[in-house]
Amino acid sequence: MSKYLITSALPYINGVKHLGNLVGSMLPADVASRYLRMNGHEVVFICGTDEHGAPAEIAARQEKMFVDSFCDKYHFIQKGTYEKFNLSFDYFGRTSNDSNIKITQEYFLKLYENNWIVEKSIKQMYSEKDEMFLADRYIEGICPKCSSDGARGDQCDSCGSLLSPDELINPRSTLSGDDKLILKETKHLFLNLESLQPKVERFVNENKNNWPKTVSGIAQKWLKEGLKQRSITRDLKWGVKVPLEDYSDKVFYVWFDAPFGYISFTQEYFKHSGDLNQWKEYWQNPETTYVQFMAKDNVPFHSIFWPAVILGTGENINLPKIIKGMDWLNFEGGKFSTSKNRGIFLDKALDLFPSDYWRYYLLKIIPENGDSNFTWSGFQEAVNKDLADTLGNFINRVVIFLRKNNQGVIPLTIEIAPLVKENIITALIDISKELDKFKFITAIKCLHKFWHFGNQYFNDTEPFKVVKSDKEKALNYVSNCILLVKHYAVVSAPFIPDISQMIFNILGLTDNVADEKWEIDLDWNKFAGKKIPTEKNILIKKIDNKDLERVQSNAK
Repeated sequence: MSKYLITSALPYINGVKHLGNLVGSMLPADVASRYLRMNGHEVVFICGTDEHGAPAEIAARQEKMFVDSFCDKYHFIQKGTYEKFNLSFDYFGRTSNDSNIKITQEYFLKLYENNWIVEKSIKQMYSEKDEMFLADRYIEGICPKCSSDGARGDQCDSCGSLLSPDELINPRSTLSGDDKLILKETKHLFLNLESLQPKVERFVNENKNNWPKTVSGIAQKWLKEGLKQRSITRDLKWGVKVPLEDYSDKVFYVWFDAPFGYISFTQEYFKHSGDLNQWKEYWQNPETTYVQFMAKDNVPFHSIFWPAVILGTGENINLPKIIKGMDWLNFEGGKFSTSKNRGIFLDKALDLFPSDYWRYYLLKIIPENGDSNFTWSGFQEAVNKDLADTLGNFINRVVIFLRKNNQGVIPLTIEIAPLVKENIITALIDISKELDKFKFITAIKCLHKFWHFGNQYFNDTEPFKVVKSDKEKALNYVSNCILLVKHYAVVSAPFIPDISQMIFNILGLTDNVADEKWEIDLDWNKFAGKKIPTEKNILIKKIDNKDLERVQSNAK
């Protein structure tokens, strides 16, 4: 038994997330956590909403709400949505909580005392009309690269260029429309990444072999180019206040305070469970394996910036041994976009189809080896062919046979077929090999192969024909099928937990399938004589073309 700390990149607070956000970090982290728990490991799975920064202020203004009330609203909306997707977080926190504010300020002071913080005077856009310095997101204008109007002070969405506010043509305030902005001198605090580079390099070199090539490549590119001092303060009202007298009017950059949420959320989790010091077993015990899941745009912060902060404090805090960075999930050939409302958003998705349909298809196309593409036709095929025709069809055939030929009662005895036992063992080993490496596409392929075996075994043994001449033999074939069904429920549970639980219940088992051990179980006493439910519920409903046309018209 080992300890695992699993963290998923914190979803930003500005609205409901889309499928790309789900598959980029939270869903694979959930599958990994479920699998590790079923293998007997002690797992703490942490996530929460990232609630500071200019985008939160802007989104709150657009909804005409105070920013704290806006964050309250969307934290609970997001939390409820993730629960419906069966994301098994042990704790889902908020970076605006007092505990995160406290730890951010405490660790900043350690950096400050260790002389890793530099004060610099810079020129920044100032609006006399707004009576404030403007953060990058509060400035827009014409892009100098593509001439698109509406480019922000940090990036142009039209051409994707990274910008600085002084590069914009005709810059204006997004707060008041003030177009008479001036460059004015102001002081900010910077993390001295240049001096911390040797420490960060050592961390990257020690762990890069545990990371996907995309992750290690991004980290090494940053190091090769040379780390530069990075501002960690902003002229905003909403955020964690800087605990220095001369900077009382500034807050920390959102990417400085947000990663501390991983620690503070863990502390909150164990505080609620009554063991205040247990968090140290996950954050300070070197035997704990810390695994981070995120999309590739978050990799520089988790592989360079966050480790630099922790190393600079000198505190005994575990850094990630494994960083699982995902590429992009595109939508019908284009990009998902929260700001442009393009794609399928999680609340809408749940109104259209059950969560397991989405979970299964997203894991089948998860962008772990490069960008991937969501298509409606691919989604329909995954549900109809894999879930309905392969998994659902096999279980339905077994259930119908028992209802028709044995009053729905599972036989009292079984002679286990060597081929069935061999395939169960092989499937458990093969899927484990992939999930141990946090490889999800190949794990799904192994799972589907296991499902397919059940149908092939049923076809080859032909219990519907055999029962006419030898009922006992036919029932033994179906008993072996029951053994397969039970193991299908177990090995499918990390991927499609709702369907797995329904399969479990069909066998008359009422326990939580997620509590089952990831191992072969040939104890026939669990099943013998149980009666399968009489109701003829469809386990997995196919998506017909009319369904598809309807949902396509409702989702952009």
